Amino acid sequence: MAHVPASERRPQLVRAAIDLMTREGVAAGSTRAIAAELGVAQATVHYTFGTKKDLYRAVVEQLTAEFVGQVRDAAPGDGPFGEQIRAMVHALWAGATGEEGRCVLLDEFAALALRDPDLQDVMRGLQHEIETTASQMLEALAAAHELELALPAHDIATHFLTGFDGLTDRYLVLRRAGEQPDAEALRALDLLVATTVGLCLGSPARIG
Repeated sequence: MAHVPASERRPQLVRAAIDLMTREGVAAGSTRAIAAELGVAQATVHYTFGTKKDLYRAVVEQLTAEFVGQVRDAAPGDGPFGEQIRAMVHALWAGATGEEGRCVLLDEFAALALRDPDLQDVMRGLQHEIETTASQMLEALAAAHELELALPAHDIATHFLTGFDGLTDRYLVLRRAGEQPDAEALRALDLLVATTVGLCLGSPARIG
């Protein structure tokens, strides 16, 4: 394969790692297997990332960026505050539970991090980034509607993300391959939206 600058090779290797790990799991993502996925020498992976921790961090950051981008793109330009929250949450749900297996991949990283200090550092950074991003998006949306949040944005975001993680884990465990979200799962998601909007406004909320 012709020489490719490191600045171009890095995203290629990250994508190859994501594709491989999505199909076969994080444990299958050795530097040798990732190199073979892209058709380059194993030394190329080591040269580009230095350590497997650096590679894992790049993979997790890319997955996070894709999720956040999907949510930002789905945010409607107008409409009631609650409906805008609902649109973003459903976009996040679609990205987390889609057939691509990205959410399952992040769950695998989180499970491995319980016994791997290096990976735990990566996942801790991911959690902080997600919470910060969610807080910022909530603050921006409230400002656009000239609303004063009843609680600190970070507290609301943490509450929401904790519930969302539980709902997605439950759905991924219970669903069958190729199955679409059922009414129960979507009702639970909308209940989470309603309670989150209620925390923002300081009063119970009804969505839809």
